[in-house]
Amino acid sequence: MLRAVNRVLLGLVGAALLCAGGAVLAAGLDLEVPSWSPWRGPDAVLLSEAARKRWGWPVVITALAVLVLLVLWWLLAQLRRPRLAEVLIDSRDGEGAVLRGRALEGAMESEAGALDGVSRARVRLTGRRTAPSARVSLLLEPYASPDETLSRLRDGALRHARESAGLLDLPTEAQLRAAKHQPRRVS
Repeated sequence: MLRAVNRVLLGLVGAALLCAGGAVLAAGLDLEVPSWSPWRGPDAVLLSEAARKRWGWPVVITALAVLVLLVLWWLLAQLRRPRLAEVLIDSRDGEGAVLRGRALEGAMESEAGALDGVSRARVRLTGRRTAPSARVSLLLEPYASPDETLSRLRDGALRHARESAGLLDLPTEAQLRAAKHQPRRVS
């Protein structure tokens, strides 16, 4: 649903910008423009002297700044990977089932966070409902071995997630960070 709304909005904005750009180009090239067009020729201005005095430049600049910020916010929202809302599970009865993505993330976080040497775990499911992938971020204690932690993660939380959700494959990207060692103060 969100993708469809996003595509429609993108199409409308693109069409409006294309029409506005074509009108400005036609006026700039001194081509025939409709009588209702605000641009009459290459020397025409967007805002008349009366409009500039009535509205003032601060209003125009503020409106343009807000428009630029909204466009940048929208662009950053497009670049962000969306969270997977649900995972389709093969229940082997021909019907199938749906598992909430956050529930699977929570279960994986709990199991990964309980591993020896892991201070904190975060899991994010991305991809498609039928082929999810996981991004796991682990904060390791100073004494933890990254190789052993990855092995326990693969054989524990990831294997359990695949088996419980009926997934044949769960591609996973793991990011390991070391916690800063803070020496104890002796009083």
